[in-house]
Amino acid sequence: MTAASLPLQRIFLLRHAQAAWPAPGESDFDRALDDRGRAEASVIAGLIAGKGYLADRVVCSAARRCRETAETVCRAFGRDFPIRIVNELYHGVTDSYLAVIDAETDAATLMIVGHNPTIEELLETLVGSDTAWAVMPGGYPTAGFCVIERNLACETGWALSDFLTP
Repeated sequence: MTAASLPLQRIFLLRHAQAAWPAPGESDFDRALDDRGRAEASVIAGLIAGKGYLADRVVCSAARRCRETAETVCRAFGRDFPIRIVNELYHGVTDSYLAVIDAETDAATLMIVGHNPTIEELLETLVGSDTAWAVMPGGYPTAGFCVIERNLACETGWALSDFLTP
């Protein structure tokens, strides 16, 4: 990924809120948010909307917990957003997430709703390990949200400008 290849100016990374353990016979993919997760999603949605972090496009893992988190955040803006579901984000590696970013050629601001450890690794890739670990010394929390801005003065071409947690 090169700076010249992307029109993106801002990327939002959102890790899904806390999910319940799978019920007997339920797959990991189908895990829903639990009570704490619904509360986390609601709080982070309010913070995101309160700061006006509106995305041109929302790309989300197909896993239920990610979809529920994305839907909560989109509702906080009081209007419907198309959420593009991308199967490759479920169990995807950093390169899968970077490919999604590269494919978004007509969005200035992109929100990705996904999973750890890949969201954490993607943040490190985009802004550097030192910057990433300075804001998340204990790892990327559930419902954690970061704002990454295009900054060609930075070695990676991106700079972290905000990190929110519920």
